[in-house]
Amino acid sequence: MSTEFAPLTDQALRTANDRLARAGLRPTRQRVSLAALLVGDGNNRHVTAEGLFEAARDSDERVSLATVYNTLRAFCDAGLVNEVTVDATRSYFDTRTDDHPHFFWEDLQELTDAPADELEITRLPQPPEGAEIARVDVVIRLRRK
Repeated sequence: MSTEFAPLTDQALRTANDRLARAGLRPTRQRVSLAALLVGDGNNRHVTAEGLFEAARDSDERVSLATVYNTLRAFCDAGLVNEVTVDATRSYFDTRTDDHPHFFWEDLQELTDAPADELEITRLPQPPEGAEIARVDVVIRLRRK
């Protein structure tokens, strides 16, 4: 999983346009450039909104932090990314959208994939009346010894 962002190449922009079209999202300039940074090279990554904002600025893309947040929310709603909340003040956006656990490295403030084949959840509580379980997020917090 890459922590660097994809370069804004023509191919990355085409890939972003394709992904937005398949998700049914209107390809605005900002959406295309942010999607290209996220998935333009085909690599999966975990990003914060602030990190994506900085990458956009470093690529000379004119976008506000509020637009980055709104775009990431639209990407979540469309299934392009999943939001992984590690605490009340920090969320990461994961371009790998299948169900899988994560390691959160507290000292590095970094989210990485954990091996799904080593995780076993044998039982979940029954949801309250009128509710269903939408997803189970597993974030295993780590610190260096």
